[in-house]
Amino acid sequence: MDDMAVGNIVSMSIKLYALMTPPAVLSAFISGTRSYNREEKALVACKTSLAIFIIGSLLFLFGSHLFTLFGFTLDAFRIGVGLLLFLTAISLMNDDCTQPPTKQEGDISVVPLAIPLGMGPASIGAVMVMGASAVDLHEMLVGVFSLLLAAGGMFLLLCLADGVARVLHRTGIAVLSKLTGLLLAAIAAQVVFTGISGFLK
Repeated sequence: MDDMAVGNIVSMSIKLYALMTPPAVLSAFISGTRSYNREEKALVACKTSLAIFIIGSLLFLFGSHLFTLFGFTLDAFRIGVGLLLFLTAISLMNDDCTQPPTKQEGDISVVPLAIPLGMGPASIGAVMVMGASAVDLHEMLVGVFSLLLAAGGMFLLLCLADGVARVLHRTGIAVLSKLTGLLLAAIAAQVVFTGISGFLK
């Protein structure tokens, strides 16, 4: 790849990483894996990053075709994702990190960490726009490599979660959870309103 392609990949990776809301993913990861040992946390971090990359790549390459195949619109998708995001926000607001840690039921790596936190409305929309704008193999490869780097950045962040938790302590994590919940609730409301507005037009 030439220097311009590398620059495009780095720039696009940074934008995608920011859209993946790393603070929200980190907060939910810390809250959801309090009872996990180091190996289990590493596995969840790996599966979350892999899920983000796979979902992002599928949406990048086939997003518009998936919507056509299943017969729903982007606005309907926004409403559904917004409601799911709002439920996640409520969960974070209700978690004060004072309850004794218990083993989580089910796998949190895909829901809610990968979706709707990592691959939420903003990142999904950006990935779909990128995919629609890619006109040749070169641009498709740039998009896929950018997603790979962004997912790798998320993996590194989650691997450092224990260090962040030690610095923040329980009170700091609780505050981070509350702030993240408020942010996600606002994002969810905006996404739902955008979806409803687009649906009614």
